Amino acid sequence: MQPCAPGDRDHPRTESLCLSARRVIENEAAAVLALSDRIDERFAQACRLILGCRGRVVVTGMGKSGHIGGKIAATLASTGTPAFFVHPGEAGHGDLGMITQEDVLLALSHSGDSSEVLTILPMLKRLGIPLIAMTGKADSPLGRQADVALDTAIQEEACPLGLAPTSSTTVALALGDALAVALLEARGFSREDFAFSHPSGSLGRKLLIRVQDVMHSGDDIPQVSAHVAVRDALIEMTAKKLGMTAVTDDDGSLLGIFTDGDLRRLLERSIDIHKTVIRDVIRNGCSTVSPDCLAAEGVRIMEEKRISALLVVDEAARLVGALNMHDLLRAGVV
Repeated sequence: MQPCAPGDRDHPRTESLCLSARRVIENEAAAVLALSDRIDERFAQACRLILGCRGRVVVTGMGKSGHIGGKIAATLASTGTPAFFVHPGEAGHGDLGMITQEDVLLALSHSGDSSEVLTILPMLKRLGIPLIAMTGKADSPLGRQADVALDTAIQEEACPLGLAPTSSTTVALALGDALAVALLEARGFSREDFAFSHPSGSLGRKLLIRVQDVMHSGDDIPQVSAHVAVRDALIEMTAKKLGMTAVTDDDGSLLGIFTDGDLRRLLERSIDIHKTVIRDVIRNGCSTVSPDCLAAEGVRIMEEKRISALLVVDEAARLVGALNMHDLLRAGVV
């Protein structure tokens, strides 16, 4: 047998592969763009049905539509609209019990005649559950039974055979995202609300973690009296391992901060660290942060001031904690 030459079916050329990819992307982009013209009163009605729902949005779909439905349910749930996905095949074998009369059903089927989806509709209709359909055929069995039928029709699939769901699933996905975002804005869903449903994500950490959650407090705060020698400040810095120490007056009010950098500058001036009093070599005042501030605010201050540590003070300017960039890195805020 002769080895395959570059350019035949087993070894397609780069140009041919890229041409196929571009054709798919252009086809799907056109299909999504055409969808924009069909966002009308029916879309607004679907939003109002969901906003008036006292239960959850139950999303269902078979095959590729089911995969898209699962993503839509997850997006709705994470943006303020309680939702979950139910497989229509499993629904007919007991999972219908997960659906209540206070829910809204969102069913996806490009053809509108998926038997698994149509099978469960009579039971849900008996419960009086509103039905929103996403279908490419408004006059299909699913479209006719829906309270609101959202049109996801396309001219053609990106698949050259016209068989594999490609542009149709992309359009359904885009419509689901449009629905989720429209509901998000109608509810006044905020960044903080998003963070509460994503506590393990980077945004959740930035919006939920406060300085008091990650700062060093109590005996872990490096601090010395203003009357001690620089040597004693160095001992405190070494013991607490934060690369700095706070300097306070007799009543505990914060006077300033002494850092590794300050120490290096003193040694360059040949100052006697055994005899020099710390108060005589610190600069008055320093950057501070409140314990109630978001930890992300501490990051902003450090970056703006080009420093790696912050002291934490209460409303009376009394020292209550210490924070450095390593703490923020460990907490995942940075």
